[in-house]
Amino acid sequence: MADFWYRVSVRVVPWIFVGLTRVWFGTCRVRVTGAEHLEKCASARAAVAVFWHYSFAYLFYYLRKFPSAAMVSASRDGEYIAQVARLMGHIPVRGSSNRFGIRALRALITEVQRGHNAAIVADGSQGPARQAQAGCILVASKSGAPILPIVWAASRYFAFKSWDRTVVPLPFSTIFVRYGEPLSIPADINGERVEEYRQMLENQLNDLYRLAWNDVGQQSHDAKDISLP
Repeated sequence: MADFWYRVSVRVVPWIFVGLTRVWFGTCRVRVTGAEHLEKCASARAAVAVFWHYSFAYLFYYLRKFPSAAMVSASRDGEYIAQVARLMGHIPVRGSSNRFGIRALRALITEVQRGHNAAIVADGSQGPARQAQAGCILVASKSGAPILPIVWAASRYFAFKSWDRTVVPLPFSTIFVRYGEPLSIPADINGERVEEYRQMLENQLNDLYRLAWNDVGQQSHDAKDISLP
């Protein structure tokens, strides 16, 4: 019986979520900084969009005009996110740093080589928060696609009490989106070079993060306690 209700919920809940977010997020005003970086990547065959985990809920919606292959957790709960990704035009690739990770990275590389954009959470599915992992560097290196860092902040929002404090903007809030300078990764790097570019990407994302949250008068998205359990 539990499996039956799981199958039903996996079919129904994502449709409800997508419908609600289109109405909810559609009320928000969006201000963009660094649009020239997006345009530069748009002229490439494909790009790898990279962002922190706290921001994924809104970015799935925001990036719907730029369909991407996105790594989604291989867990049962991850199926909900995979269905949401499909409904928003993305291509879910199942895997994480702890489960089917290598296989998922290879699948992402294949999708990018086919000309699809990729979307990767830089700090992975379990963190630590705002510390970049090497997977996105390897995807960019193997595929030849540039990395496009993306960060956003909202003037009004709530944050879940999760490891990353996942943020959802409140209706009628202002969202500040910042694109960073595209990062090109040399082909077939390994070892110390991977770590060099991983650290470079982490620094760039965190610099953008501070700028974005300064736009709304905060140092970080967990600087005030607006949260759900």
